[in-house]
Amino acid sequence: MIAHQAEAIVLRTWPIHEADQIVSLFTRDQGRLRGVAKSAAKSRRRFGGALEPMTHVLASYVEKPKQELVRLDSCEVLASPLTQPVNYERAAALAFFAEVLEEAMPDHDPHDAVFRLVLAALEQTLPGRVWMPVTYFSLWMTRLMGWMPDLTRCAADGELFHSEPAYFHSEADGLVCARHRHPAGRALSPESQQLALRIFRSPIAAFAAEEWPAGRATDLRRFALQALERHLERRLHSAAALLKLGG
Repeated sequence: MIAHQAEAIVLRTWPIHEADQIVSLFTRDQGRLRGVAKSAAKSRRRFGGALEPMTHVLASYVEKPKQELVRLDSCEVLASPLTQPVNYERAAALAFFAEVLEEAMPDHDPHDAVFRLVLAALEQTLPGRVWMPVTYFSLWMTRLMGWMPDLTRCAADGELFHSEPAYFHSEADGLVCARHRHPAGRALSPESQQLALRIFRSPIAAFAAEEWPAGRATDLRRFALQALERHLERRLHSAAALLKLGG
């Protein structure tokens, strides 16, 4: 057996037996893994509220040879989303982060840049302030996974965009100009194109003071969400909830 202690983000849990739970974790050192937390529903000393989704924890667990699930012994809370009020809008944003990480991150494949991204996004996801971190997280996850196309040129002919809308479609990668747009394509405004370039040059804290209502950069979020869903090859339930909220 090999004992580990690692920073992790709790993604989701499933009850098994009477009080045990299976826990999905995204760890800084080993990537995504799943473990069994014995008596998690009863032991406040070992787990308490540490197994709430998107809680940043210090997890102690044991790996056994030839076993897929680790044994999760305890979790110490480092930061909890429950320290701030959780309304439906914020809950939808947190669920989105968890679902994307659950679906996009391979087992036992560490990705420190993604881990730092999600910590930064969680810090900025405050009551009434969810659309900026959702936008930032969506774009950077797409880029870090290698799925972000060139935002400055038409994917069809390579021509630079010059202060005109670009267009995207759910069944194709990249942005195209008006001449190559799909009849069902959506427009990405020049303002959103420039905002995306700013996001890729700046830390998330640089946007914290900006006004960011749900209607700002809706086209940019939908572009990133479509790219994520296309490459994950599945619909994201949490993304649909965000769209219903107007984002």
